[in-house]
This record gives sequence, structure tokens and C-alpha cells, in this order.
Amino acid sequence: MSAASAPDWRLSDGDVAAIVEGRCSDPFAVLGPHEAQGGLAIRAFAPGAERLEARAPDGSALAALQLRHPLGLFEGFAPRGRRAPYRLHAANAAAEWSFDDPYRFGPVLGPLDDHLLVEGQHRRLWERLGAHVLKHEGAAGVHFAVWAPHAQRVSVVGDFNQWDGRRSQMRKRIDSGVWEIFVPELGEGCCYKYEIIGPKGELLPLKADPFGASAELRPATASRVARVDDLAWTDAAYLEAHRAPGAWSRPISIYEAHLGSWRRTPDGGFLSYDQLAESLIPYAAGLGFTHLELMPVAEHPLDASWGYQPVGLYAPTRRFGDPDGFARFVDAAHRAGLGVILDWPAAHFPTDAHGLYRFDGTPLYEDADARRGFHPDWNTAIFDFGRREVMNFLLANALYWLEVFHVDGLRVDAVASMLYLDYSRRPGEWAPNVRGGRENLEAEAFLKALNTVVHGAHPGALMIAEESTTWPGVSRPVDEGGLGFGFKWNMGWMNDTLAYVSKDPVYRRHHHRQLTFGLVYAFSENFVLPLSHDEVVHGKGSILARMPGDDWRKFANARAYYGFMWGYPGKKLMFMGQEFGQRAEWNFNQGLDWELLQHASHQGLQRAVGDLNRLYRETPALHARDCEAEGFRWIVVDDEAQSVVAWLRFGAPGDPPVAVVCNFTPEPRSPYRIGLPHAGWWREVFNSDAGVYGGSGLGNLGGTHAHETPSHGYPASAEIVLPPLATVYFRYEPDGPNA
Repeated sequence: MSAASAPDWRLSDGDVAAIVEGRCSDPFAVLGPHEAQGGLAIRAFAPGAERLEARAPDGSALAALQLRHPLGLFEGFAPRGRRAPYRLHAANAAAEWSFDDPYRFGPVLGPLDDHLLVEGQHRRLWERLGAHVLKHEGAAGVHFAVWAPHAQRVSVVGDFNQWDGRRSQMRKRIDSGVWEIFVPELGEGCCYKYEIIGPKGELLPLKADPFGASAELRPATASRVARVDDLAWTDAAYLEAHRAPGAWSRPISIYEAHLGSWRRTPDGGFLSYDQLAESLIPYAAGLGFTHLELMPVAEHPLDASWGYQPVGLYAPTRRFGDPDGFARFVDAAHRAGLGVILDWPAAHFPTDAHGLYRFDGTPLYEDADARRGFHPDWNTAIFDFGRREVMNFLLANALYWLEVFHVDGLRVDAVASMLYLDYSRRPGEWAPNVRGGRENLEAEAFLKALNTVVHGAHPGALMIAEESTTWPGVSRPVDEGGLGFGFKWNMGWMNDTLAYVSKDPVYRRHHHRQLTFGLVYAFSENFVLPLSHDEVVHGKGSILARMPGDDWRKFANARAYYGFMWGYPGKKLMFMGQEFGQRAEWNFNQGLDWELLQHASHQGLQRAVGDLNRLYRETPALHARDCEAEGFRWIVVDDEAQSVVAWLRFGAPGDPPVAVVCNFTPEPRSPYRIGLPHAGWWREVFNSDAGVYGGSGLGNLGGTHAHETPSHGYPASAEIVLPPLATVYFRYEPDGPNA
């Protein structure tokens, strides 16, 4: 029998059925070219074709493929064949078409990729998994790769194959559980998902790509092929100047923004990344902020989650444009001198059918134990921090935003929920760790690895923890037993001081400790003082709205409080709208009430915030030792009867100190004596009661002379005018008022 008629190259009926029914676990062992005795067997699945021929690159016929199954499986034999490029030419009664066979290509990934993924050490995993436009074995196309180790079959589906899971069945890499396929003739912009057969033979809902770099606009949920390896940047000078270690000694004043509700278009739609770059960036830079902090921009299905329930951690949300647009936004921020911090939600993810939840039919990304893998507060899944591949997924994602999109840091959301096994759980709803405690040891190890990896690659990156408990050493280096974050949100300061300023001044004398207690622990961590989005939602009202009294007192209280905050040790964070006195609490479905800036009181509050930022940035005593006890000394700590506090801020030796004095009653205090470290001229550099801010204009006529009269434990003192509901700063200027 001749080779061409030998039966050993023909598929068995079982293999044919497995392909056309989408049940084949190893399609590359069946489809494409396969060496056989005396030639080459070529097989293809081409639904709709009635005739199929394999042709060489010059158009000559290699083999006529015979229809083996009416649903479109063809096979044929090329007697002179050896493995070489070919195209498939198809025809039916209505049309002819040709296409390149994805099953003629070898794998793109290699054993090193498998090894690094399984070991959790693939630091640039986004370059290997996901969808990538590339040339492979001389052909242009898109390589798809996805981790689904327990799946029986995985296919990539999209418009390019009529969303038919039988057409682009993927090759499984046994060592890692990654599935891959190179699909020639595809390019940027095509939509796709993964069709997965689970371990029990069940067809799962179509899944978006965990490493997809772009996505469709919700409510559509497909991933989109996008390049992020060719983004254009002009920020080299900014990166060189601002990415050195030592952020604790630099001014950091953060404007937190939700891109979907900062402004809206006239018809209520979202601004694009480019429109936001033209409006938000110059606004924040003009007010003197040093950084923007963006609430999560990773793709998420539900607007009402504000981004905290992501399904595409590698995709900037399509709500505002494509990845190139987001890169242009970051580049524009850097040109304006603004750093960009991303809110990074790595604590949990939603159970939407197209997302990570039970990705291959098993608890793959989430912990299999519901006591550790499901969050009762948010009805979301919790990452399995103890699984190396999951840790790798998250660590690579942190590096992805820093390296691909040049962001300057990450604020890690809900760290407390990660650290404690009993977080929001009743007795019996959680299981202790191997030591019998409530700490999530795997999450602790993950956070330490996160900060070690990030700071190892980017020593100047800002890593900020939203952590609301007394977990020790959140911002202490890992090699000293800490979690390794650069900063931690000071939730205690926020809760105490907001509670204080929300009280009527007549009662504040009884709650004076809420102003002063924070200094007991102010230097136990590197703190950020957060007036975040969480403080202006869910019935709490805006910052201005919770101030007591009539409108004049509300604005005076707000200005005094912001002056207190900017003079207090710690970096600063303010949520959008609070700088001009947003009256309504934040609504993610609409833009801020910018029309309020028609009124002088709102303009004055905004001007005060801008002046505080500029003074903070220009005055080393107000920022250089934000995280050091040596940078702070009380002057007046116990004047609860008059609701007055005063303190000194110090920079490096030789930097002029600054005295901060706050009067939280509507009664002016004059004269009011404060102790000072030096006799001489102390210039009044900020007064929240100034007329330009909407205040009464009461002040110290430019400053005060301190005399060698000891007071409050200092060798000198001065009598000052304390305006009502006001904060005043005095900076020592030894050369006198005319210098």
C-alpha cells in the first residue's frame, strides 16, 4: 500500500468526534501538519467550507484535503511534504477564502516561563500571558496565553472565529497549566474571551482575559487586544528627578480623584483620559498638590463599586479610553510636575461570571476555603495569597503599573481585611492559622514580598497602606520585621479630628483630647493624613457640611481644620471637591458641583488650600521631618478651656522653624502668649481668617516680635492675636520684618 493511501495517518473516528464536538484536550496533536511515512498529514477544522486545499507560499498546491466530517473537519496527505509554511484555501458554493493555519505554528512560551510561573518568580509575567501582537515563525498575528491548570479544554473565541470554541482550541503546557495559541492575521482591537471546559466536562461562562491589557466598555465584557509595549513617553526628566528614595522627607500633598465623577460632559458622559489630562491635571497642579491619587482605574464591571471590585487588573478601564490614552494622562501629569498614585485593590475581586472567580471551574485565584476565600462585607472572593501563581499574578501586576504606565506608587486598599482571618467574621466563621492566631500569615508574607519586590525594582516608588488597625510595623522595612510599606494612612487621626471639628465649639473643650491624642503615636509609622472619599459618602456628608454653625462658621471651621492638617506632622491627602467646599456628599454618578465656585466663600476656601500647599512645599520645617519626632514640639497642648493648641515644626538644622496655632472657638484670643525657641521676628505666613479667604481679616499685621521672656518651657515668647475659628502659622525670620 502506498504512503498516500496508508491508513496510519488518518484520524480515528474518536479523534474526529472530539475535534468537531470541542472535546479535544490536545488539539495540536491532531490538527495542523504531522509527519507521516512518506510525507505530511495536514488536518484542519474549517466550518462552512466544502473544499479545502493546502497551498505553499508561492500558491502551488501541496495537498487537497478531504472532508472527513460534515461539520468541517478536513484531512489530506502531502507526499513530498516536510514541515513548511502553508496557507489553507477554502471554498463553498457562495465564496472562496484563504487563511493561515494556527495549528502549523510551534509554541511561543518555553520551559523557563513554566518554571518561573510555578515558582511564583515571573516578574514580567504580563509579557508572556495575555494577548500579544507579534511575529512568530515569520507570520504576524496575536499570541494568546492563559493559566487554567484544571481545565479539560480552553479555546480563544471572538469575532475572528464567530465565537466558536471549536476553531481556536489551545495547546496546554503540562508543566504549568498554561494554555497558548498563536492566531495569525489578527491584530490590535479585536475582542476575545476564553471558552473553558472545566474539570468535570462542564462548559463555563466565557471568561475575560486576566492579563488582558484592554477591554470593551461596560456592560460588554470582552477583552480587547492592545499593545502596551510601544507607548510614547516624554517624562524621563521627571522620573529621574522624582524617583529617588527618601519620600518621607519630601513634601507629599495628594489630591484624590475619581475619574468618573470629577467632571462630566454636558450630556452626562465620562471625560476621556485626554480630556481629564487637559482639565484635572492643570487644576491639581495649579493648587500646589504634588500627586494625584486615582481611585482604581483597572477594569471593573460595576460603576457603583468605584473600581474596588476589578475583573481586569491589567487593563485601564475603557470608560475613559484605551491604554494609550491612560499613558498620555500619566505623561501629562509628569510634565506638570504631578506624580500619579493608583488605588490598587488586591484584597478581593467580584464573583462576576466573566471574571476570575472559579476561573477554570475550580477555586483558582481565590482560596478554596470559604472562611478565607469569601468576603462577607462585599460579597466578593479573596485571593489565595498562599498560592505561588496567584502571588505572582499580583506581584507582576504591581510592577506592571509602575513599569508599563510609569505610575509613581500604589495605595493598597483594605490591607486590614487581608491581614486578619477574623476580619468582619463572627466566631465559627473563621479558622485560626497554624499557630492558633487570627493573623493571615500568607497575606502577611505576600505584603512583605510585594514591598520587597517593588522597592527592589523601584526604590523610590510610593507604597501606601490603607490599614486601620494597630498591626505593628506597617511602614517599617521588611528586614526589620515590618510589612515594608513606605506610608500608612492615619485613620485614627482622621476619625478623632473629624469627630472634634464636627462638634459645636461650645462642647469642644470637653473633647480636647481628640485633637492632641494623635501625637502619642504620630511617629510610630510614616503616616499620611487622609480626608478621603470614604469620609464623604454613605450619609456622612461632605467635610463642609459636617461643620457646625451658620455658613460663615462652616467655612471658618473648614479653613481652620485644613490649616491644622497641613501644619500637623504627616503627608496630606484630600478627596476632590473638599478643597472648594463641596456641599453635597460625593455622588459617583455625577460631576462635582463646580458652579459653587461662583461664590466668594468657596473661592476663598479653595485659595486657602492652594496657599497651604505652596507653603507646605516651600517650607522644609513643614515637611522634611513629617515622620520624625524631632520635627515636632508642643507649645500649648492643654488649653482645653479655650480650645487652643499650638506646636512647633522643625526641619534640618538651619531651617527656620514654624509655629502653628489653632483656635477652635469663634472667640478671638488677644493677647495670647506662646512660647518660642528664639527671640526676634516671626512672620505670619498663613492666617485662615484672612480676608482673601473669606475670613474676618483679624491678624497680626504681618507677624510678631518674640522677646526673651520664657514661656511654655521655651526661652522666648510672643503675644499674638488669635482670630476666631482660625489657624495661624508663624515662621522665624532672624533678619527681621524688612528682610
